[in-house]
Amino acid sequence: MANIKPSLAKGTRDFSPQEMERRNYIFDTLRTVFKKFGYNEIQTPSFENLSTLTGKYGEEGDKLIFKILNSGDFLSKTPDDLVGSKMSNKLISYISEKALRYDLTVPFARFVVMHQHELTLPFKRFQIQPVWRADRPQRGRYREFYQCDVDVVGSSSLLNEAEFILIYEEALGRLGLSDFTIKVNNRKILSGIAEVIGKPELIVDMTVAIDKLDKIGFEGVNRELLERGFTAEDLLVLEPIILLKGSNIEKIEALKGILAHSIIGLEGVKELEDVFTYIVNFKREDLLNAIVEIDITLARGLNYYTGCIFEVKTNEVSMGSIGGGGRYDDLTGMFGLKDLTGVGVSFGADRIYDVLDELKLFPSSSATGTKVLITNFDKAFETYTLPILLQLRNSGIAAELYPTTAKLKKQMSYADDKRIPYVLLVGEEEISASEISLKNMVTGEQQKLKIDQLMVLLKNEEVI
Repeated sequence: MANIKPSLAKGTRDFSPQEMERRNYIFDTLRTVFKKFGYNEIQTPSFENLSTLTGKYGEEGDKLIFKILNSGDFLSKTPDDLVGSKMSNKLISYISEKALRYDLTVPFARFVVMHQHELTLPFKRFQIQPVWRADRPQRGRYREFYQCDVDVVGSSSLLNEAEFILIYEEALGRLGLSDFTIKVNNRKILSGIAEVIGKPELIVDMTVAIDKLDKIGFEGVNRELLERGFTAEDLLVLEPIILLKGSNIEKIEALKGILAHSIIGLEGVKELEDVFTYIVNFKREDLLNAIVEIDITLARGLNYYTGCIFEVKTNEVSMGSIGGGGRYDDLTGMFGLKDLTGVGVSFGADRIYDVLDELKLFPSSSATGTKVLITNFDKAFETYTLPILLQLRNSGIAAELYPTTAKLKKQMSYADDKRIPYVLLVGEEEISASEISLKNMVTGEQQKLKIDQLMVLLKNEEVI
């Protein structure tokens, strides 16, 4: 059998112990903030029925869903005339019944419908799990990546939207990010714009196009709008709206004039005003002047959004959005549960990781697992140190014993490579005096201590 060179599937990555420590630092920080705001954790399966996922993300999103072939002879039930037709879209319903989840929101909606009689409404949940998209891999964009979602269903209050702004501000601040923008818009405003230009039936086409402004530029958006059924006259009306400038207050006043004859458009403007009022009443008006920005081009191409929408971008690193979300008033209706409104946002953990790494914002402690290494010189010393090892672990101190007898240089190199900050040296002299020698691997300082003194020192001292 020929040797096969190992490789990773495109858009996926391995994670080293150090990288996992850093990823868990992000996850743990987010969990702490989510719980502080009253959210509880759930998990859903990695794959769902294909019918659960399709039709929820729009035409563009459906193309990116990873389908799973049926087990066994997946072609056995396929009509003969389709097998050789090369029409994959028509084959899918015969050969695939399952798919990897595209996001966490649709599975959450399915969860709510299936468990509706067990839940107390409003139901506030967070979820930190991987998702998969058949996208073109590039920096900051992977085919397998983690989402960290926080949602509430069963509440129409715009207090929830205001609190998501506070959640973003606190969580990203705890992670060390100081220069980021929370962009906000409202899908009702976009519906109003489509209504004003006389093309309400093309709202989805309009939102898909203008959502690409950052990627393809204004001229690219215009070309796509023309391809999707808009006229040159429509573009003249759209241009000043898409390029709307000014402060948040100035944009709101301008939108009131632009959307004066659109009831749904004015509803969207009023909802943004109400969210901002909550922020002011939280005594956090500073956020509206510093990190919150109304962006009319923000569309969040997913079809299920119906109200306020969010997108977060860091201004310190060239990177796509690191978070986003919005309100979805009828998502559970797709599964038979009507009139249950929901709203949620997501943190892109993988992109946040890349940003923190580039800015060198990970704390040194996040790269350390073991705090103490006990050296091993022979079986007698090994037997003596095993109770010490157990005592360290029982005290909550991460510790390990070098598993075999080896030269001291090799054991010290092991500690250096793993960034273990302390090494315990136990020899005949230490045993006879009922002491141990503790070496600080950062400063090189070495001291002799009684076991009780060692425990107090390690428990009270921060990991270097």
